[in-house]
Amino acid sequence: MSVVKKQPVSIIKLKNMKENKDPITMVTAYDYPTAALVEQAGVDMILVGDSLGNVVLGYDSTLPVTVDDMVYHTRAARRGAPHTFIVADMPFMTYHSTVAETLNDVRRLMQEGHANAVKMEGGAEITLMVDACVKAGVPVLGHIGLTPQSVHQLGGYRIQGKTKEDADRLLQDALALERAGAFGIVLELVTDQVAAYISERLSIPTIGIGAGAGCDGQVLVFHDIVRYSPDYREKRFVKTYADIGTTIRESIQSYVQDVKTRSFPAEANSFRAEDDVVDHLYGPGKVEVR
Repeated sequence: MSVVKKQPVSIIKLKNMKENKDPITMVTAYDYPTAALVEQAGVDMILVGDSLGNVVLGYDSTLPVTVDDMVYHTRAARRGAPHTFIVADMPFMTYHSTVAETLNDVRRLMQEGHANAVKMEGGAEITLMVDACVKAGVPVLGHIGLTPQSVHQLGGYRIQGKTKEDADRLLQDALALERAGAFGIVLELVTDQVAAYISERLSIPTIGIGAGAGCDGQVLVFHDIVRYSPDYREKRFVKTYADIGTTIRESIQSYVQDVKTRSFPAEANSFRAEDDVVDHLYGPGKVEVR
């Protein structure tokens, strides 16, 4: 498969893609090489998600991720994907205080991290901050349904939209985010029918993850797509396309074996000195020069 060369999308193009029923693709990336590969594959958008807490930093949730973490990883992803629209997650509790504090953290993600947009989890309760960011010229991607930063309040990783009340709440949250100026909304672990209905009611695109085919686009975590994990766990809403975790582990095991048996480095991996240098070091004729 050849490398795809493209121009970055804009929030206007994303809205046009929804209107034209052109599915939007989004993949997470947290460093230079991953982002470069994602851009070369032709993905529309990159999400530098706070999921890096789980898959890169080794935490058991996204809650410990800081603004410094997000700036560092977003900047690395930008170097790898200079021509892709990059969205950076706002970490836990960085948009639940004052507008001034929120805008300062947003400024860091945009100025220091070089993001094109930020993402915030929550519905009607965060519209004040969404509105403030949009008025400051910052595109905001919403995120409702299963919101990992609120997983303890939600009672775990539970499917959303299973009751009439829950469906109504999700719709109202989506509409509130649209009114506040969000350019799109991630729907996570929402029942297919509810996600499709919300997508139909909005003029802005929805990006689904575990929310069915009725969304305007899809996002998956890079590490899930390619099983890049030492202890990968199957997820129903994920489709994996490779198993590089096993490939990496087996490759390193082969390297260890080659070193232990002295089959690496071989002559093909080495550099030989001239005969006179060898004679100078060991004495004339002391070492056979091949």
